[in-house]
Amino acid sequence: MASEATTIDVDGRELRVSSGSRVIFPETDRTAAVTKLDVVKYYLSVGDGIMRALRERPVTLERWPKGVHDGIVVSTRERGGGDAFFQKRIPRGAPDYVETARIAFPSGRFADEVCPTELAVVGWCAQMGTITFHPWPVRRADVDHPDELRIDLDPQPGTDFDDAVRVAGTARELLRDLGYVGFPKTSGGRGVHIYVRIEPRWTFTDVRHAAIAFGRELERRLPGEVTTKWWKEERGERIFVDYNQNARDRTIASPYSIRPRAGAPVSAPVEWDELPAIRPEDFTVATMPARFAEVGDLHATIDDVHHSLQPLLDMYEKDEAGDMPYPPDYPKMPGEPKRVQPSRDRDRPRDED
Repeated sequence: MASEATTIDVDGRELRVSSGSRVIFPETDRTAAVTKLDVVKYYLSVGDGIMRALRERPVTLERWPKGVHDGIVVSTRERGGGDAFFQKRIPRGAPDYVETARIAFPSGRFADEVCPTELAVVGWCAQMGTITFHPWPVRRADVDHPDELRIDLDPQPGTDFDDAVRVAGTARELLRDLGYVGFPKTSGGRGVHIYVRIEPRWTFTDVRHAAIAFGRELERRLPGEVTTKWWKEERGERIFVDYNQNARDRTIASPYSIRPRAGAPVSAPVEWDELPAIRPEDFTVATMPARFAEVGDLHATIDDVHHSLQPLLDMYEKDEAGDMPYPPDYPKMPGEPKRVQPSRDRDRPRDED
């Protein structure tokens, strides 16, 4: 028996959604079940916003074709073969309107990633089981020079969303001091993300250094509340500024992306002034369409101004602390300090413990 299918018109494209009644997110005590067709329709309902976040960008697809259920195994770098996985290359059988962008990984290898140019591409990816879109901070025309600085405020154990919001308030003041316009959003979990459009004339290394400088300044302004320490054993109960999210081949879930958590939460653009009053669970596949219809895309003006990264790069150069570790899967990078967990560093002086 052929599986049920629904055909949706997306700006003149016929999008076929198979097995639309498949439950992707089971119901919870707060939310109804979300089906595959619901996921597709959600992305179409926030079309202007999701396309502003993805247009002309290489995108890694986070696919959960069997749904987000207990027992689902997620593939990792070390162990493949899971039910859910990150797809960096265009899936086989893609329609001819799905375009690509070629990107280079830190290893030097290349991949042709999906590069959305129209809303039907997003719909097709959702039909293929994509829950979350992870765009690179570059455009297809120049994949080596980011046009976006991403500030990731990540709560560590013992801290929560309220702590991230408090740090975001200080980050807003720092952005104002730098002359930058920042655009905040919820992560879809406990964190807060802030995007800043920059002129696309600096390398990934430069942008990462700028993020380090930004994080260190937050540490100075909020001593004991913020950390840029890469090793988890050193972070403590503080908000971690994950500067490595700006390294090549590191991505953040896009605005409006669904996150693979119970209740189908989404990463929601927000106003600065409403941050203290919201809860991340307020924004879901069920609630976001109405909010979007009412307030529109709160990142609508993000492309109006592209800032110079030079003020942060100057701060980085003046800081004697220098560079910081890269993720463990990266080759040794120029200028990087020794990449070893402090508790396992045999050469570390004992009086530093």
